[in-house]
Amino acid sequence: MAATQTEYSIAGQARSTDAAAATRLGCGFITFKMEQDRSALDYALDRPVKPAALMLSFGDPTPFARDIVDRGIPLICQIQSMAQLPQAVDAGASVIVAQGVEAGGHGYSAYEGRSTFTFVPEIADWLTSHAPEVMLLAAGGVADGRGLAAAMMLGADGALLGSRLWATRESQASGMAIEQAVKASGDDTARSLVFDVLREKQWPGEYHARTLRNAIHRKWEDRLEDLRAAPEAAIADYKAGVAEEDYTRAHVTVGEGTGLIKANASAQDVIETITQQARRLLRS
Repeated sequence: MAATQTEYSIAGQARSTDAAAATRLGCGFITFKMEQDRSALDYALDRPVKPAALMLSFGDPTPFARDIVDRGIPLICQIQSMAQLPQAVDAGASVIVAQGVEAGGHGYSAYEGRSTFTFVPEIADWLTSHAPEVMLLAAGGVADGRGLAAAMMLGADGALLGSRLWATRESQASGMAIEQAVKASGDDTARSLVFDVLREKQWPGEYHARTLRNAIHRKWEDRLEDLRAAPEAAIADYKAGVAEEDYTRAHVTVGEGTGLIKANASAQDVIETITQQARRLLRS
């Protein structure tokens, strides 16, 4: 998710009374959007408190990486293919996030993307040979301690959690949306362009978004060209669904790991539970 100046400022102000907390604040950016406007990145770089880390995803990090790395800020690069790996390492990434197609939200399409289960060890092998100092995180389908332990057995140093932390009490997501995710199975998600059209978002063609496959998605998923040709009525229907919190029409952005989300717990409880479970499994 790209950060705006306002979002970054609010996050910083929320922690301004706790200097230690402010030093742990990081931020992520959609790289291809910064080719059009990098003011949010510059705003983050100019804050009095240096970000703990900055993350770039969805595009070539090279034009922006030097400004980050030269300030001593760790650079995290999320990638979706092996071809992007040397580019991210050469740009100065301290951490690589290997995003599989199981992940919620935007990532490579089902045609271009990789499964987390095979993508992570292939990247781990490459890093061992070419850049052993760079850390590796797995993303996509990791929602409990079993997933974290599996990722580490495959060569990752840890995991980046998306859907599981989205569905927590600290999240800004609608409680009703989280309810839908808790009820859903991984079978209920799909990766497509439907909600990009309905949300009037312009992404490069190789990136599709995984969401719950609700009624409005099913209505249009096999008629994408019709939707693109005359989207106005469908967009109005979608926007009404968002306003009414009707999740047969509004989108819920979660990955295949949604089937492992059993409750809307606190983020602290989620992290502690996942960590403890993974430790038990790795010890055994």
